[in-house]
Amino acid sequence: MAQVIIENHKEFESYLGKEVGVSKYTEITQEQINQFAEATLDNQWIHTDPEKAKTDSPFKATIAHGYLTVSLLKYCWDDIAEVRNVKAIINYGIDKFKFGEAVVVGSKVRVRVFLHTINDLRGISKVQLKVRMEIEDKKKPAYEGLITFLYHFE
Repeated sequence: MAQVIIENHKEFESYLGKEVGVSKYTEITQEQINQFAEATLDNQWIHTDPEKAKTDSPFKATIAHGYLTVSLLKYCWDDIAEVRNVKAIINYGIDKFKFGEAVVVGSKVRVRVFLHTINDLRGISKVQLKVRMEIEDKKKPAYEGLITFLYHFE
């Protein structure tokens, strides 16, 4: 169940400049990494070969694809907020993303979200969220950046 319920643009706007919430931790498994590699045709050994990674990787284990961790944003956002009364939600953009730390297989990650900007475009809410993926027991985040959604409220 989401921590925050947002019914309309005005309620969304009340979070401007504030933290909206933090998702629960999710463990990154080798099975997820392998499935992502297969789906994206990115089978580089640093992701998919645990034995080679033990000896040849600077991380001594496989790591998640950076874009696998980015693809978890919607899942983590849904854990934080339930946005109701929408006809459609459109992914609009990803900006100023920086990867700071590799996510080693078996790591637990979560996303911290702040409302960066919000604009009313004649009934469509353009929402830009500042996101930071945190890795349990690590100081540096996996990444930080901005994602933008368009919410078509009813």
